[in-house]
Amino acid sequence: MIERATCNPRVARLQPLSELPFMHDWIADDTALATLCASLADHDAIAVDTEFMRVRTYWPELALVQIATPHHTALIDPKPVSSLEPLRALLVDGRSRKLMHSSSEDLVALGRIGARPISVLFDTQVAAAFAGLGPGIGYQRLVQTLLDVTLEKGETRSDWLKRPLTEQQLHYAEQDVVHVAALHDALVARLEARGMLAWCLEDCDRLARTSNEEPTADPHHELRNAWRWPRERQALLKRVLEWRERTARTIDRPRLWIFDNVKAAELVSAPSLDTDALRAAMVGQRSFPKRAYDELAALLATPIGAAELDALVAIPEPLRGDDERRADALRDAVAARAQAIDLPPALLMSRRAIEAHVRGVALSELAGWRGAVLAEVLAGA
Repeated sequence: MIERATCNPRVARLQPLSELPFMHDWIADDTALATLCASLADHDAIAVDTEFMRVRTYWPELALVQIATPHHTALIDPKPVSSLEPLRALLVDGRSRKLMHSSSEDLVALGRIGARPISVLFDTQVAAAFAGLGPGIGYQRLVQTLLDVTLEKGETRSDWLKRPLTEQQLHYAEQDVVHVAALHDALVARLEARGMLAWCLEDCDRLARTSNEEPTADPHHELRNAWRWPRERQALLKRVLEWRERTARTIDRPRLWIFDNVKAAELVSAPSLDTDALRAAMVGQRSFPKRAYDELAALLATPIGAAELDALVAIPEPLRGDDERRADALRDAVAARAQAIDLPPALLMSRRAIEAHVRGVALSELAGWRGAVLAEVLAGA
């Protein structure tokens, strides 16, 4: 049953809100979810947000999904619902544009229910950068700037898995989506006037396709200072970090709780630890699984094979000399081009992309609109 009220039985009241009263549908069973998603299927645009917890786990634990149209707001409690398939189908349906703000972590959380990739994404934070409002602008500031509405702070650190939710939590959750459609309309008008709507949509589509929490192919590159290490030690570091990633996913604990990067470097520097020495070395690591000491000790003791060495992409050494000067010159040229079209330089070409270009590495992010805008700059770099 869909519950629609300013108060509902799943709300724990702390104190009356000083702001406007909220009104939403509370969705907490399969029938209500199916009804809601069917009613939204033909909408041109749907605002979406999530609340999740990811403090003690590797995977984000979805706690609430907020959905809004200009005339309808619903809060979905995923815990009592046996199947979120109607929600997944709605999110991947290409008939409606999905409006989100700073969506990367929400996309990962929704990816856990199979909503990957979100179809026809419009991220208002991405759009704001293209609209000349600055990179990384927060939701509250964007609402204030474009809509002249002041939102209260307060529930970002809430325990969203606890039930019942408080009035403050529900109000906060609702406010996170009720203004997104108006932001979308205001931003689209600005983007069309600047001729950048297609660029924004291209970046939003890339964001939807790449925010999938897949393991990086070269986790050893996180330790940039290890570029001097011999290839065998770098290969062992990669092996150990890949094992940590698999273990973190399996036991659902943050990867740095298994062991941190400093510890990884120590292990690789002294790989001949037996099980007892390894157990002593792991004191202080928050979630290293006790049953895994023998496995990790064997992993460290196994010699690096030819196949591992052949597959290794070594940690790149810092740019020096002519390459460093080329990177500085390219960074200046990108900044000048960005200023000419009123975009943040990092949006036009990131530091990572600049270094990769100097090293001769092709990046997909330099295809599409960026490749066209930067054609002359890159040709002269």
